[in-house]
Amino acid sequence: MSAADLPNSFTATGGEWVVQSLLAQGIERLYCVPGESYLAVIDALYDVRDQITQITCRHESGAAMMALAEAELSQQPSVCFVTRGPGATNASIAMHMAQQASVPLVLGIGQVASSFLGCDSFQEMDYTRFYGGICKSVINITEVAQIPEAMADAFECAAAGRAGPVAVVFPEDILRQTARL
Repeated sequence: MSAADLPNSFTATGGEWVVQSLLAQGIERLYCVPGESYLAVIDALYDVRDQITQITCRHESGAAMMALAEAELSQQPSVCFVTRGPGATNASIAMHMAQQASVPLVLGIGQVASSFLGCDSFQEMDYTRFYGGICKSVINITEVAQIPEAMADAFECAAAGRAGPVAVVFPEDILRQTARL
């Protein structure tokens, strides 16, 4: 599915656009450790709790391993969300395993607010450098309007050719902003 499969012309937060993108991909479960850097996604998931089950875990490694297992069994992309810094690094083991085993996995990572990017504050990391060697792609979101197409691209990339993991990085302020698409 592509971004064109999303509902037309309505205003939503970045978090709501992420969840609409997940619905467009047919995602029924999302594995995560809730984190403040992507609260807008968690809020939007609550509104569709009858369509997407949020599996809340105690550790990011466990959440990512669960998503990896689902994707490996189904051969369809599965989704895990983690918060920045230690959360993202804890998920890296499953991402490496997904790369090695050609498993389609999409990892959503909450990032510091855009105004803090490049300041090395609040557990910020450069995910392109960190995940670049083990992911097929690392997509850094810079504006709300980019989310639907970027999410569609992430799922397509994860499943195309030799399947593998894709990381999508969302600054927390972008997830709270609204856009009419």
